[in-house]
Amino acid sequence: MALNQKLVDMHSRIICCWIALFIGFLAFDVSACSMYKVTVHDKTMVGTNFDAYYRTPRIWFERGDSARPYGAAFSGGRLDGKMGYAPQSGMNEVGLSFSRLAAPTPETNLVDMSQRKAITNPNAYLKDILHQCKTIEEVEQFVNQYDHSYFPQDVFIYIEKSGRYLIVEPYATMKGDDSAYVLSNFCPTVTNAAYRHKLVRYHNGVEFLKSKRDTTIDFCTALSDTMHVCRKKLGDGTLLSSLWDLKSGMITLYFYHDYQHKVSFNIHEELAKGDHSFDIVNLFPPNAEFQKLCSIVTPQTHPSMGLFLSICRILLITSGLYLFIAFLCKRKTSINAKYFFVGAALNVVLLFFLVMLALNIAFFYASAPYQDYKFTLLTVAGYVPFLLLLLLFPILRINWKVMKETSWHFISKGVFTLNSLLYLVLFFLFAYWGFYSVWI
Repeated sequence: MALNQKLVDMHSRIICCWIALFIGFLAFDVSACSMYKVTVHDKTMVGTNFDAYYRTPRIWFERGDSARPYGAAFSGGRLDGKMGYAPQSGMNEVGLSFSRLAAPTPETNLVDMSQRKAITNPNAYLKDILHQCKTIEEVEQFVNQYDHSYFPQDVFIYIEKSGRYLIVEPYATMKGDDSAYVLSNFCPTVTNAAYRHKLVRYHNGVEFLKSKRDTTIDFCTALSDTMHVCRKKLGDGTLLSSLWDLKSGMITLYFYHDYQHKVSFNIHEELAKGDHSFDIVNLFPPNAEFQKLCSIVTPQTHPSMGLFLSICRILLITSGLYLFIAFLCKRKTSINAKYFFVGAALNVVLLFFLVMLALNIAFFYASAPYQDYKFTLLTVAGYVPFLLLLLLFPILRINWKVMKETSWHFISKGVFTLNSLLYLVLFFLFAYWGFYSVWI
């Protein structure tokens, strides 16, 4: 009996140590997106690779009016409720285009924008730029009226028909007129060349353009292909590649990094039809990798899974509260009180992770462990499944031992056992979602 008690105590100490130390195993990475522009003589082509896990990519056309004189085409995949789809890239009928890329906020050269207009509807703001502007000077004048630090994790590039471009960062703007330019997930005004070239997709684009520059569809398709991303997990990567011809108004789309099939639109012809949109998935033949992506069950895509995780969160809260109160009541009179604390502490950690899962669908598609753009709570959350993996066997062993203890009240035994079963269920769910598949 004494030996068994020592084993249980040892397992408890191991659990407490892991709970205290697990956030030390952290890392940093930047997710992928990329674009380029190439100008030869009087023709400018813009290519964008939208690297995301969204299942509903769209392209839509909006006519102009008296207040917003230019019609425009936009593409994107993220639905923002009543605000509609968030534009990721686009072009208006006079040849001004834009691309949006995820990028970490610079920590230096911050600018006070508190006196500028607030952005209350980001999608309307981004679309209004193309509806109202023709040149990059007009774009700069427009954005400088607003507090564009509203987009702390984005960098935008606007390219006019001449090939000149304007980069809009959270706290800075920068103009350029290079005949060829490549941009990925960084803010050019503060990011050094060494860091840029660590981004493989960016490096591939720069190297590709060193040998030749052309504005043909074949050349731009090959360049987009060179810069595309295809991750091993679920084939996730470049959802949509788009080519925007700023001279002719032609738009060419490639879906889910398949460069053998393309769909083309003429912006002038489409705007003549009025406001309308297309579900891009339906424009292309079935894509096996995309179908695999869509097959995974997540709380965001299947309401029943969302309900189940909500029930799990409620159980973690209620049982964790019971265990913590039991710890406070027994900590001075029972050597088993520490087990109550272990259960309550782990419940808090798992509750935190389940909340992160509900708020960020990227967890289900990104490689394990999940990494945010910079060190954030999302980065910390990426390691919670590994904490559970390390603690699961010691907790189950403790549970087996305490069930034989006569000093434990049957309610406490029941709550502790319920917790153990809940941990086991969550472990299998995390395994199904690939949260332990570090080799992928």
